[in-house]
Amino acid sequence: MLRPLFPGFRLALCAASALSAPVLAQDRGDAQEEPDKAAQTGNTIIVYGRGIEANAAATGLDLTPRETPQSISIITREQMDDQGAATVADVLEYTTGISVKRVDRGRNLLSARGFDITNFQLDGMPFATGNVGLEETSAAIYERIEVIRGSTGLLQGAGEPSASINMVRKKADARELTGEITVEAGSWDHYSGMIDVGAPLTADGSVRARLVAEVYAQDAFIDLESSKGITLYGVLGADLGPGTRISAGASYQKDERDGVMWAQLPYWYADGSVAEWSRSRTTGAEWNEWDTIEKAAFVTIEQELGESWLLRGDVSYAEQTEDSKLIWLWGNPDRETGLGMDVWPYWYLTNPKQWNFNLQLKGDYHLFGRQHELVVGAMHNRLKNGWTNRDPDAATVAPVGNFNEWDGSYPEPVWGERYRMSGFGTTKQSAVYAATRFQILDSLKLIAGARLSSWKRDEEEALYTPEPYTIEHDNVFTPYAGLIFDFNDYLSAYVSYTSIFNPQTARDRDGRYLDPLEGNNYEAGLKADLMDGRLRASAAVFRIEQNNFAVPDDGYFVPGTTDVASRPAQGVVSKGYELEMQGELLPAWDISVGWSHFKAQDPDGIDVQAHQPRSVFRMATRYDFSGALDGFSLGGSLRWESRPPQTADNPETGETESVGQEAYALVNLMAAYDLTDQLSLQLNVNNVFDKTYYNTNSWFGGYIYGEPRNARVTLRYGF
Repeated sequence: MLRPLFPGFRLALCAASALSAPVLAQDRGDAQEEPDKAAQTGNTIIVYGRGIEANAAATGLDLTPRETPQSISIITREQMDDQGAATVADVLEYTTGISVKRVDRGRNLLSARGFDITNFQLDGMPFATGNVGLEETSAAIYERIEVIRGSTGLLQGAGEPSASINMVRKKADARELTGEITVEAGSWDHYSGMIDVGAPLTADGSVRARLVAEVYAQDAFIDLESSKGITLYGVLGADLGPGTRISAGASYQKDERDGVMWAQLPYWYADGSVAEWSRSRTTGAEWNEWDTIEKAAFVTIEQELGESWLLRGDVSYAEQTEDSKLIWLWGNPDRETGLGMDVWPYWYLTNPKQWNFNLQLKGDYHLFGRQHELVVGAMHNRLKNGWTNRDPDAATVAPVGNFNEWDGSYPEPVWGERYRMSGFGTTKQSAVYAATRFQILDSLKLIAGARLSSWKRDEEEALYTPEPYTIEHDNVFTPYAGLIFDFNDYLSAYVSYTSIFNPQTARDRDGRYLDPLEGNNYEAGLKADLMDGRLRASAAVFRIEQNNFAVPDDGYFVPGTTDVASRPAQGVVSKGYELEMQGELLPAWDISVGWSHFKAQDPDGIDVQAHQPRSVFRMATRYDFSGALDGFSLGGSLRWESRPPQTADNPETGETESVGQEAYALVNLMAAYDLTDQLSLQLNVNNVFDKTYYNTNSWFGGYIYGEPRNARVTLRYGF
């Protein structure tokens, strides 16, 4: 039995907390003082109360959001703290254009604009995500998260035309002892603690260190489920000489999850009526385990060359171990007897490892009397992966019995020997790339770039790969083009074309593998920096075409097999628009408002990602009081989602019915108070009105509930 890795996603489209909590002394562990919002200059931008340098996640060039000809969102450390985000997935739920839905209680899967998100970066370096993805990692080690929507092949290489998520780790930049300690307590016996400390190791601050440590333990609103974990992160920063800097670090995260629910709750009874289960109901067993260990290490060296040129080299390594012993339940139980459910235990183990190398040169040059920017680079990525399984002895697999009385006290079977199941092999990708921002006129800029990639996958023998094979694509050309016109110092218009490719395993009538899928993103929009840069607004329309889509070549077979041959066709088309406004509407009043809508269909006009709501509205606001209430802050957020066009066939009548979650709204509240200059207390209450809703990103004949009302109290001390 194949391990279900089925896709499916929720559309969670707008940043919901553009609000920064009270800044403690030393700015929550960052020794550098926060820039004044009115002092926005050059490539420094204000995002959620924090001044940060322009990012390079889209093109490799240092650009502000208004200078980037794609939709971009930046989530700062302050916003993460405000929304009480424990994991990267928690952060992305409040990010414009990103859909975060559960496929089970162990994993979230992500999507944007109708396509899966498979493109991740760590500090700008492409990283492959695992079965339990990078979105499940702790948010404690990240300074900010940058999301570029649309195709991002220039820096990413292979992937989907959805979005790229760049997770920027905390740096060792403190030149005096500074840090933060937080303790939390919340619903379902949640307890956690975190310490983040930075300090110089030499008198002149030329060598610096930073350490982040986090521990947690909690139960869940789902019966049987509990988890605990630890995260450790350390980084060194050093100035080796004039213009020479080095940063080296490593991280370790271990999560132990017991009683985890893998399969979903049945949607129908056997008579075709809709089942309504308690939100605490589980399909898991008491002995279910889903444990992961994430390890990563990196070294970055930068060398200034003259006044405007910078040479950067990166080497990084990541390894994940996932050990999951679970049961899968499926079927439609009888309403009265509870009989009719099937079960199969599964013991999965995987240990993917990857290396990433990057060399990049960027700087300014003069041509035709104007100054322009250029970046050139080379990358190499290597991923070794595969998974094994232990099947149960069929004679020891007990029947489910009456599912109406299921409480997880299901006997663990006797397990067989471990064997190689699937996915064993090595994927290598090498590339060279370049991009330039050409100043055509004072008000008109052209960004043009290209990437030349070589991609190779050597698949090894395993149960589902009886014969090894190799897929190879050389000299894959990926273009990038964008035009930005500045109407004035505050308003710009842009158009862009971006692309990405994704290799596939389908073969044609001659036995050749089809060319990679090509995801082409066409986008146009307006971006504005209002109120002296305190408020950012954007509007974008987009169209994405994924071509070379594999469809059956009727009447032909792959030579030497009984497999139906495939042919390339025009694929999925997604089109829509996004509106967003974020920042400080008035002094002490922050606001974030966003609306997103898309439509995505396959070549036959059938909705894809049908489990995603097509329209989402989000609003969040925070007000920092003064006078008699000085130190007190109050905030809240609203999320509304439309009903997705999801359907399924009724097991009794055979008729197609709508099964998507009906349109709903969630309300969250946040309050914070500065007890002293260094100590603050924060309360987050999510789903204030205790709305019952599905939070499922795929369809296996069932669903998973979203979290009921819950609360968390955070005590934060900065020094």
